[in-house]
Amino acid sequence: MTLLLSQSQVSLKVEQGTLYVAGDAGMATAAELAAVGSKWLKATELNAVALDFSGVQKASSAVVSVLFEWLRTCQACEITVSGVMLSAPLERLAALSEVEALIHSPTLAR
Repeated sequence: MTLLLSQSQVSLKVEQGTLYVAGDAGMATAAELAAVGSKWLKATELNAVALDFSGVQKASSAVVSVLFEWLRTCQACEITVSGVMLSAPLERLAALSEVEALIHSPTLAR
């Protein structure tokens, strides 16, 4: 496991091709979280990654924005997204905002 970001409210680590987000990432931490994850994605030599947000227990549109930023980065770097895992609060937010189809789209895996 490699710790990429550790703040009082949020952490980002990578293990076996999966980016793990944990904590309560809000507006104050979203930009740095997105930047650190995108930097890692651009530097990795992996062809496939998974994005795990199951450790985020507070629904936040800022976290969903981070997810979409990473999905765009993966697409630009031709990295297959093998899976996206969301916590129950984030699943509810995705459903309410009608973006769950974009998140769990079968076209994510290239």
